[in-house]
Amino acid sequence: MPTERSTVRGIVLMIISAALLALNDTVTKWLTESYPATQVWCLRTVFVLIPILAVAAHRGRWRELRVVSWRGQAVRAALFVSTTLLIVLSLESLPLPDVMAIVLASPLFVAALSMRILGERVSAERWAIVAIGFVGVLLIVRPTGAFQWIALIPVAASLSSALRDMVTRRIGRTETSLAILFYSSLAVIVIGLGSAPLFEWRAVSTSAWALLALNGALNGGAHFLMIESLRLGEAATVVPFKYSGLVWGLLLGFLVWRHIPDAWMLIGAALVAASGLYLLRLEYRPAPLENRD
Repeated sequence: MPTERSTVRGIVLMIISAALLALNDTVTKWLTESYPATQVWCLRTVFVLIPILAVAAHRGRWRELRVVSWRGQAVRAALFVSTTLLIVLSLESLPLPDVMAIVLASPLFVAALSMRILGERVSAERWAIVAIGFVGVLLIVRPTGAFQWIALIPVAASLSSALRDMVTRRIGRTETSLAILFYSSLAVIVIGLGSAPLFEWRAVSTSAWALLALNGALNGGAHFLMIESLRLGEAATVVPFKYSGLVWGLLLGFLVWRHIPDAWMLIGAALVAASGLYLLRLEYRPAPLENRD
């Protein structure tokens, strides 16, 4: 069972992961303005494998790539493929803050699924906090008119992301973080290259290769930290801290595309931030005196 210390460490890693994912999504959206989404999705993942192999080679940790549960790795890889592809397709068509807001509805799915899949206890208080965060997400999406049929793509990504996190938490008991990220990323590359003849790929410029390398490094680093976070703390506790990525999404959306948040966006962001801070407060809340040694 996760200890209080490991849970807090998991929360910190999730917050860092959220920031890296926001930067990653910004670079991805920038690239999809010039290249097909499937091409960006596949090629950026090639660069995810490079640091994984470099770490394994430098530290002599090749044994960490061994697989204990091929079935678990396969299910996680399939969910990783669907989640990343759906997010890239969403970024190609929708504003960055909208996509991040909808995808960050996944903690609600996690809270619901963690009871049955992981056997974790979700208190009524935590349910209420996650629900408040979800209301904030809805307020952020509403002003931009994102509730169209195209918005079903990031909604599907949100559900897929929640299922991926559930599987990650379960197989993390036997599989290393390097192995989980390596085989999931390898699946994206294989499927992406295999489907290349079905889509129109364009010649990649030198500057685009540099962005793809940065994209891969950000994506790989974010998911590695996310896997570690889910290993250290209960999913229903650490996953809601993905909400912190909304702050970065709003900032990057303004700096890169001049998306100016209105009152609804700011109110929603405040609710999201408040829910995350209150969850952190629950982790530090002292135990009742009768339960102390």
